[in-house]
Order: sequence, then structure tokens, then C-alpha cells
Amino acid sequence: MSEHPTHALPSYLNAHELGPWGIYLEQVERVTPYLGKLARWVETLKRPKRSLIVDIPIELDNGTIAHFEGYRVQHNTSRGPGKGGVRFHQDVTLSEVMALSAWMSVKSAAVNLPFGGAKGGVRIDPRHYTRGELERVTRRYTSEIGAIIGPNKDIPAPDVNTNAQTMAWMMDTYSMNEGATTTGVVTGKPVSLGGSLGRVEATGRGVFVVGREAAHDAGIPLEGARIVIQGFGNVGGTAARLFYEAGAKVIAIQDHTGCVHNGAGLDVLALLKHAEEHGGIAGAPNTENLSAAEFWSLETELLIPAALEGQLNKDNANSVRAKIVIEGANGPTTPEADDILTSNGTLIVPDVLANAGGVTVSYFEWVQDFSSFYWSEQEINHRLETMMIAAYASVSAVAKEHQVSQRTAAFITACTRILEAREVRGLYP
Repeated sequence: MSEHPTHALPSYLNAHELGPWGIYLEQVERVTPYLGKLARWVETLKRPKRSLIVDIPIELDNGTIAHFEGYRVQHNTSRGPGKGGVRFHQDVTLSEVMALSAWMSVKSAAVNLPFGGAKGGVRIDPRHYTRGELERVTRRYTSEIGAIIGPNKDIPAPDVNTNAQTMAWMMDTYSMNEGATTTGVVTGKPVSLGGSLGRVEATGRGVFVVGREAAHDAGIPLEGARIVIQGFGNVGGTAARLFYEAGAKVIAIQDHTGCVHNGAGLDVLALLKHAEEHGGIAGAPNTENLSAAEFWSLETELLIPAALEGQLNKDNANSVRAKIVIEGANGPTTPEADDILTSNGTLIVPDVLANAGGVTVSYFEWVQDFSSFYWSEQEINHRLETMMIAAYASVSAVAKEHQVSQRTAAFITACTRILEAREVRGLYP
């Protein structure tokens, strides 16, 4: 009888340079011992269901032709259609999009949404292109991936450097190609096109809710608690405002322009206004500048990385003096940093739980589009809070039961749900 070796790595990846996908695979390895009889299906989690690479040619405003590389990866659709953002970034790679799609599978299942995981990206630096050029890139990209997306197949959303306008262009392009207005093909749209109230703030609001719950469990009063946040966009900015309004003390914020600090607490509302007027937080009044090393080593109750992946790593993890890390970004903590922080007594609330507010309200938007019946912002925020509290409590219970980290607990919860669906559906044909 011949042996059938298991090939966990697709041939198109470099085994010596796995990038973010390598981090995800390590997380799956850590959770496998807790999957019981479902472990026989675990290779399902190590391979994306579908990966599409497309060429995006457009005519620039100066008449020349430019080509951009685009991706759409559907990691798993056992529990429902793919769900995940589209990012425009000059450094996006297939490995990164694969990992982000897999984390979306885990995130959707951890919060118990009826979605699988997907993600998209275009290798472009939007700062160097006009609005018209970005519209043409978006529309051509949408046309190229159009065959695999749809309200019952895969539902894109905004991500890094994309927004409601991007989603409006995607929805319109898809609708024109289908010959019918299809609002449910994307989420994160403008409200005038079937977007949901509360969607823009949803991820930051979810970060705040689980941060508040984690602080409560740790016996840390939110009133006066020190908060340090990396990233001051939709996620970091919203979380900062909500913690500030709850009486916490936001003492430092870092964005692409620098780090600002005030030990007595930053005026977050003034800082939001300054960032909007000046394109960043650098130079804000009543603040002092910090180096990146000083920023990460600040003593604080809550540290919220809400920028890009890999920010907490083996080089800076030992200097972190936070009681709790709330991961607002996707994949901000490497496995090495995970181990260092945990051994130093820092609680990490993982991204697949902490930043699931965005996909939760995307789910609400999708439901509203199907029914053409829309909810108030108050109702949406209440439903979001209810689901995030329930998901946090569920993951915390699994962590206590198995004596594992919250990340492993979130993966146990999510991977069990994904693989149960895989098992009962069976293999076709």
C-alpha cells in the first residue's frame, strides 16, 4: 500500500519566506491538539479554497497605461459566503491576503456569524494616484474578480486605504455587469446605497467593548485607566474617543506621522480634529513626541495596536509594560511576541475577537440589504454590543476550561465550528 504524504504548503509559496501565512499556520498548529476527532479535517484550514490573481490595466490621466496586481482569496466557505475586506497597499502580497482571509474565517466563526473568510488586495499606493485613476482601478479590479464574488458567494468590504466610496464603485460595477442593482454584493457602502448606520465606527466600537470587558475581568476600573493606541484611523480613532468618553486616560497615540504623549491624558476630541486638519497627529498642541521604542515601553493598563500586522514582535515585546493588549489590527502580534507577552503576564485579547465589530455590523448591513428593512444606529450599536460581549464571554470560558491563551481559545471555538460544518457537509462529489 503506497503512502500519501500530506503537503501542507501550496507550491506557489516559498517555504523559507512564508510571510503572514506562516503566522497563521503556526496558530493552526497550536490549536490542533484541542480539536479532538475534528483534527482529521485540519488540513482544510491550511489551504485556501480559492486564490485568484488578476492583472488590472488602466489608462492614467496622462494617457499612459499602468498595470497593477490584484488578489481575491477565499479561504473557507463551509459556514456561508466568503466575507472580507479589500486593501489598496503597495506592499500587499498573496501570502498576506491568504493569511487575512484565513483570519476572517476564524473571526466570523468566533463571533458565530454565518460567513466564511475571504480577503482582497491591490498592489498600489493610492497616495500617488488621482480619484479618477483609483476609480478605474477599483472598477477594473471588480470586473476581474466579478465571477467569484456576489451576495451569496463572497462579500467584499473596506480595508486599508479603501472606504465607502470604493465600495460604491464596486457595487455599481458589479451591478452594471449583472444588469440589476445588487446592493448586497459589498458592505461598508454609503448609507444612501444600502449601507448600515454605525458601520464606520463598528470595529473601533467592538475594540472598546471587549477592552472594557477584559478590564472588568482583570479588576481594572475603566475610570482613569491608561490607554496607549497605535493607529488613529477609523479603528484607533473611534476606540480612543470611546475610551476617553468612558473616563479612561488615553496617554499616547502613534500614527504614520509620529507618536504623541501626555501623561495626564490627551484631549482625544481635539486630537481627532488636529489629525483631520493636518493629515496626522504630529505637532498637536499640549503633547510631547516619543520615539517608537519609548512608545511601546510605556507603562499602561491597555495597549491597543490598531495599525498593520507584525507590530509587536520579538524585538519589542520584552519592553511592553501593558497589563492587557487589545488587538485592533489584524495580526499585529507575532507568535514569538505572543509567547513573550504571555510569559510576562500580559493578557492578549486576539484580533479575531477584538476587531470583529466591523464584520459583525457588515453582517447587519448584509441582512438589511436582503430584507430592504433598515435599523436605527441605536439598535445596531446595541446588537453589536450584545454579540461582542457574548463572543468575549464564550472565548474567555474556553480559555479558562483548557487553561490556554485567549487566542488559542478563540481558535478552538472558531476552528471547531468551521470543521464541524465541513464534516457534516462532507466532500463533494
